Amino acid sequence: MLKVIDVHKSFVGIKALDGVSLEVERGSITGLIGPNGSGKTTLFNVISGFLPKEAGEIYLKGERIDELPPNEVAGKGLCRTFQISQAPEKMTVLENMLLAPKDQMGEGLWNAFFRKKRIMHQERHNLEKALYLLSSVELIDLSNEYAGNLSGGQKKLLALGRILMADPEIILLDEPTAGVNPTLNKSLMRLIEDLRKGGKTFFFVEHNMKVISDICDKVYVLDFGRKIAEGTPGEIQQNEEVLEAYLSGSSREWSRKVGIDT
Repeated sequence: MLKVIDVHKSFVGIKALDGVSLEVERGSITGLIGPNGSGKTTLFNVISGFLPKEAGEIYLKGERIDELPPNEVAGKGLCRTFQISQAPEKMTVLENMLLAPKDQMGEGLWNAFFRKKRIMHQERHNLEKALYLLSSVELIDLSNEYAGNLSGGQKKLLALGRILMADPEIILLDEPTAGVNPTLNKSLMRLIEDLRKGGKTFFFVEHNMKVISDICDKVYVLDFGRKIAEGTPGEIQQNEEVLEAYLSGSSREWSRKVGIDT
């Protein structure tokens, strides 16, 4: 689904990405971890078109996308969330959801006059889908609340719901559980699993190692802009280079942190 080949990116002479290569398989849930400043969000920004790379290649479904702007990358089927989620604050939660569907017929003047029935049918469908997704991310009770009044965690859930309205094939999530309460985190992970079973692909940055261990098929690890390891969560927790870079401890300490018995 997604292939990153030897990607480089620097800021004022500092290597943020130093020859990163990785692959995300269709229908998988893939994790990306690493210490703060290791290049995780920079990689997401480059993949999604928000930052230009200096070298390397990025392919989505076999098609090169590394020269495309973010809107065209999204149009190809790749959407992403951000660490700090933003939304039009003076619009309600439901109105925010209804901004996201692709190819809305009512946006064209010709259609507004001559295809009213088709527009009404599409708008009913979009409304039903928005309400269903708001229930899935447990924001249905806040449908009529202004987005600006949501907590940081609720804004992250709204960002995920809005992305799902656009129906992408692969979703990049940047720290989706940060600021979200533990009970809602479990619901969010169940939703991601259900969406994967329905054909979605996920690639996400996460600092909650328990989440990574519970849900990911494969994990990549960055440190100082380099990929230092890849493998299953079980393999990663035994990797000494990862332990040194990420936890500076033993595999037993890693296991204690993520709740896994060795």
